[in-house]
Formats: sequence, structure tokens, C-alpha cells
Amino acid sequence: MSPLPRPVYLDLCRIHLPLAGWVSILHRLSGAVLFLGFPFAIWLLSISLAHESGFAEVRAWLALPLAKLALLGLVWLFALHYFAGLRHLALDVHWGTSLTAARRSSVGVLVLSGAATLVAAWGVFV
Repeated sequence: MSPLPRPVYLDLCRIHLPLAGWVSILHRLSGAVLFLGFPFAIWLLSISLAHESGFAEVRAWLALPLAKLALLGLVWLFALHYFAGLRHLALDVHWGTSLTAARRSSVGVLVLSGAATLVAAWGVFV
């Protein structure tokens, strides 16, 4: 009996990943980015709290358009991580494990994180 032929490589562009899979991957990636960005945020906080000129310096940095865009990106990552984490907790206790419920909760995570980002954008840019 000869062994079954196995694929030599997986073409990740041809694999169809369901929306729940993308939300799960985004949850992990957002957690990693937030974890790696945490020391930078603490550094900015320490500069702003050190003295009044440090606060003005950080405020000037955050007034730059690229910094505002990065801040909105971090808000989206945090909101996505938060809502996807709640979704994963619900799945851990077997709430919403059916296929349709999993799809709905995945869409809900993306919609809620987008809505939270739009609310933050309104506060940042207006």
C-alpha cells in the first residue's frame, strides 16, 4: 500500500477562510500589535506626565495627521480585540456555536469595532 500524496505547500491565497476565521486571526494579530505598542504608549505617558513642556510636546505629536491616523488604527485594533474577545468568551461557554450564530457574531464584531472607530474619529477630527 503506497502512502497518499500529500501537498507540498499550501497556497494561502487559494484557501477560503470563513469570516469567523478571519475574525479569529484579526483577534490574535490585534492582541500582538497592542502588546508590542504598549511600551511606546507608556513612554508617551511618562513624557507627558514628567513636566508641562513634555505634555505640550506629546500633544503636538498627537496633533499631526499621521499620528491621528495611527491613533484611530489603535482604537480600531483595541475595539476589534475587545469585541472579538467577548465573542471568544461566549463561544467558550457554548453560546452561539451554530454556523449562523458564528457568522452573525463575526459580522457583529466587525460592525461594532467599526462603529467604535467612527465614534473615536468624530472625537479626534471634529
